Amino acid sequence: MGEQRSAGDRGEGECLPDQPVRPQPGGSGRRRNWWLWTPLTGLTLLVLAGAAVRPAGLPGVADALWAVATLAALLPAAVAVLRDLLRRRFGVDVIAVLALGGALVVGEYLAGAVVAVMLATGRTLEAYAQRRATRDLRALLERAPRTARRRTADGAVEEVPVDRVAAGDRLLVGPGDVVAVDGVTETASTLDESVVTGESRLVERPAGARVASGVVNAGPAFGLRAAESAERSTYAGIVRLAEEATARRAPTVRLADRYAAAFVPFTLALAGLGWVLSGDFLRAVAVLVVATPCPLLLATPIAIVSGLSRVARRGVLVRDGGALEVLGRARTLLVDKTGTLTAGRPRVAHLVVAPGGDPDEVLRLAASVEQLSSHVLAAALVRAAGERGLRLVTPAEVTEEPGRGVSGRVDGRRVRVGQFAGELPQWAERASRRAGAAGHSLVWVAEETGPLGAVLLEDPVRPDARRTVARLRAAGLTRIVMVTGDRPEDARRVADAVGVDDVLARCTPQEKATRVRAEAGRAVTVMVGDGVNDAPALAEAQVGVAMGATGATASADVADAVLSVDRLDPLADAVEVARYARRIAVQSATVGMGLALLAMGFAAAGRLPPVAGAFLQEGIDVLVILNALRALRGGSRGPA
Repeated sequence: MGEQRSAGDRGEGECLPDQPVRPQPGGSGRRRNWWLWTPLTGLTLLVLAGAAVRPAGLPGVADALWAVATLAALLPAAVAVLRDLLRRRFGVDVIAVLALGGALVVGEYLAGAVVAVMLATGRTLEAYAQRRATRDLRALLERAPRTARRRTADGAVEEVPVDRVAAGDRLLVGPGDVVAVDGVTETASTLDESVVTGESRLVERPAGARVASGVVNAGPAFGLRAAESAERSTYAGIVRLAEEATARRAPTVRLADRYAAAFVPFTLALAGLGWVLSGDFLRAVAVLVVATPCPLLLATPIAIVSGLSRVARRGVLVRDGGALEVLGRARTLLVDKTGTLTAGRPRVAHLVVAPGGDPDEVLRLAASVEQLSSHVLAAALVRAAGERGLRLVTPAEVTEEPGRGVSGRVDGRRVRVGQFAGELPQWAERASRRAGAAGHSLVWVAEETGPLGAVLLEDPVRPDARRTVARLRAAGLTRIVMVTGDRPEDARRVADAVGVDDVLARCTPQEKATRVRAEAGRAVTVMVGDGVNDAPALAEAQVGVAMGATGATASADVADAVLSVDRLDPLADAVEVARYARRIAVQSATVGMGLALLAMGFAAAGRLPPVAGAFLQEGIDVLVILNALRALRGGSRGPA
């Protein structure tokens, strides 16, 4: 909040007070990307300079220029290989080092220079693609709120750093401000939630509505009571994931190593065989040149990083490329019920009042008392009153007993909302039985003379849950299980509504984790949950997915991916995109390696000299890298 504005409200050159100037996506940051092209430009100029002086009768100068280009690529590559070997890692990049070194040994300087340009081209394209693919994540970091307007005890407003905001603080959110912490609105508001949810339309929120940090106030100023500190709020969790995702390279380590285990020994054997059978070391160099594995080193990471960008635009933050790759191989899904398949935000289903009572008046009294409570049921009552247009008053003498309820004085009447310990009249007993049969929560509204009414609350199934389950099946998940701590009858009702394969009810957190571990032993398993009690199960799954829009910090911290929106359908988007990105990655590696193997056969037979092989491999690399960039498009049936 404070001076921070949404990305769409700032001019490109506008600076914010007390903040570092950062490149905006698509703006000044683009002009600063020139350094990405420096190595490629330098090596290309050396190759072209050698090609220019050689016809002029200066072959020695040309060879010297090409040798410098080869050496410029060889030295950093050799250092990287030695570093990996010291860490007991062995990968396909050793072939590139051998190709460059072999070209220098046999005097094939032009071939070495072309290989150097080829490597620089691939790495430049990788850096460009990675910056393109992670721009959505960087945008999150650039707009993180840093200050908030906090109301003081005397009614004044002070601007404070967001890390000084605590749960319970009353804040003022000005027009254009980014909401700094998760909270509950004190007045109606108009919000732009596109950064967090992906929805472009403005959203109207009534008083008492839960608001996630990171959304933008698109209307007049409104009051907000903080429900979490900034560190534990939704946007902070998203930013932490974005920092991790942008700080890490996103190679498909498992995929690349799987290919390298077979490809490197085969390449070395073929190069040695061609040398031994012909007695010509040049054939071995030619084999190494065409085997330089840019498709494996660069094309597969580009495809996976592109997939990371796609799922980020759909409201799913994945920690790294390895997690996305595993998600693309998932076969089993275990999903929590409350807050995942259901909304996790109770709503008023029915009002039962004493004979002669007024339902609106009972709800008005209850919501007035509950205005100052942060309990999830209190928010439901306040929200229902707002939807009915009831005028709430500020209660006096408010006290709250955790687990029992809230009491306060409203219009001179002492009202208690929560449990009722006395003897129930006949109408109240019927209401209690009705709530039990329907699986509803029951909140009593009473005064000193007895209960005035009962509010029955339900946790509705998410409207997108059944459609999402169907999409997940279509994407390749063969087993979907709901795990919950709720009663079997309530669990079965939700399971039937969404169409899962199996139900596990009355599960403790430890039992959830045990079941996830068992399922993970049979197939690649995804676990989706939203609460602190789901954290052990998320940690046991190959891919843990947290419903992070509700600010469940403990579950988000151990998860491999977080849904930053309060919907389930982005999970289906993520699985579809992950499968598509992995398929493109495998395709790029397979086609590239297949073409390279064909060229290696010609090189081993003496039909492809090193220089021609280097140019051929350059064409193969460009082909598969462009194919890998297809992962930036397609793969999901959801909206782009």
